[in-house]
Amino acid sequence: MLRLFPLLFFFVLSFNASHAVSDTQGESALPALIEQLPSTKLNKMAPLIEKIAATSAPQVSQLLKPLMTGDLYYLKTNKQVVTAYKNEQGQYDLKDVFTGEPLASVKKSAIKKVRTNNRLRGQIRDLLGNLDLTSQDDDVRVAALKLLLDKPNQAGLTSVNQLFKGEQNEEARDLMSAILLVDQLKTGSLTEQLSATKQLSGRLEPTVKNALVKQLANLPEEEQTKALRAELTNAIDDIEQQASVFSLVENLFFGLSLGSVLLLAAIGLAITFGVMGVINMAHGEMMMLGAYTTYVIQQTFPNLIEYSLLMAVPAAFLVSGFVGVLIERGVIRFLKGRPLETLLATFGISLILQQLVRSVFSPLNRQVEAPLWMSGSLEINPILSITYNRLYIIIFSLMVFFSLLMILKNSSLGLHVRAVSQNRDMARALSVKSSWVDAITFGLGSGIAGVAGVALSQLTNVGPNLGQAYIIDSFLVVVFGGVGNLWGTLVAAMTMGTFNKVLEPSMGPVLANIIVLVSLVLFIQKRPKGLFPQKGRAAE
Repeated sequence: MLRLFPLLFFFVLSFNASHAVSDTQGESALPALIEQLPSTKLNKMAPLIEKIAATSAPQVSQLLKPLMTGDLYYLKTNKQVVTAYKNEQGQYDLKDVFTGEPLASVKKSAIKKVRTNNRLRGQIRDLLGNLDLTSQDDDVRVAALKLLLDKPNQAGLTSVNQLFKGEQNEEARDLMSAILLVDQLKTGSLTEQLSATKQLSGRLEPTVKNALVKQLANLPEEEQTKALRAELTNAIDDIEQQASVFSLVENLFFGLSLGSVLLLAAIGLAITFGVMGVINMAHGEMMMLGAYTTYVIQQTFPNLIEYSLLMAVPAAFLVSGFVGVLIERGVIRFLKGRPLETLLATFGISLILQQLVRSVFSPLNRQVEAPLWMSGSLEINPILSITYNRLYIIIFSLMVFFSLLMILKNSSLGLHVRAVSQNRDMARALSVKSSWVDAITFGLGSGIAGVAGVALSQLTNVGPNLGQAYIIDSFLVVVFGGVGNLWGTLVAAMTMGTFNKVLEPSMGPVLANIIVLVSLVLFIQKRPKGLFPQKGRAAE
């Protein structure tokens, strides 16, 4: 055994040395290939690019990416290949493409672009994707495999065959399996195609379904293909059934997000209408003011975009709430007991606020930037993803709802609001200042509408007519749920939003809205006081 130890040690050293040589071979061959780029004609560029990618040197991606984007040049004096980017002075900053060392800036006349065309760019894109298959980063490998599944190429398939057994990441391994099975479905024997079809059944990637449909369409109607044809049909049906289920889930999610916006918009109406009996046609403009408050904060603090929404929520509540108190103190308190005149007055106020915003911000829509934490989506599977902005709005609306519920149930303000809504005269006899309760209630409802505007700014552009699209639906939610009932408002908002979004894919948005409206009218005919009518003194 002692005699074998030196021999084993020598073998290990030789093995490591051979790997080191193979790793450096690519780097030593790359400079010579790079030197050929300036003199190679366009029609002979593809083989040269293949050779460059085959070296597997670390600098390959640094070369191919600028070549694909059109940023690869060479100096006319010595044919040195460089990356070049235009600077503010109109000159070009250069870097050596192999070493990455910066070079002196030059004028455009001193360099010439390495030419490419669309076919070469497609080839480079495939090669870069194949290089990412060996990345140490799991996310990079998964992204490259998804790209290869959508756009397969022979080099990528060869790499996947070699890497499949050694892949440890479960998601990457699953994608590799799908890639190989799709290739087997296209090129294998009937037995292999049948086996691949059985394993691909239930997979939700669009590429898989397209491959199955194409294979079924091209399959000749012969006795030996009967079993394969039946299996392909079953696999496609299985995928379509699952897709329809997940499509329904996605529509339900969109319905809940719409319902959450309606909830925020209608809570304020439910409070003011329940306590004061006022139909506030300017409620939509309170939402508009909240949305513009978000826009102003982002313009004032451009370096705090990530925190802008957190700053905008209290600011929008204060701005819209203050305007609401002014409207109540300046107009509505003089029109108590005259609902028609109150409706006309608030409608006039809504027009004034719209024109004021047009004068200050112009009639053009303004875009509010979404923070990074609200961007993107949570991918459940290849055909179902949940966008973070809608998910956060649902959570936020429920937080606002339960916070308001706690305030009205457990605070002195809530006690006074409930007392005034149930019996105004008795509340005044007990020293409750009903006029100030009205003002605070109207301001609270308007402030919540402003918070709804903050949420809306993440779903649509901010404009003078923002609130008009939601005011009618908000009134319908209040009536449907039961006037002054917060739980009824929650149920009604979520029901209307979900019902609308479930109908939209099959009937279109206009017809879906009509059906929802007609259904609501018929429901009110049967239950005029809504889903949850108030009881006791409040019902009077």
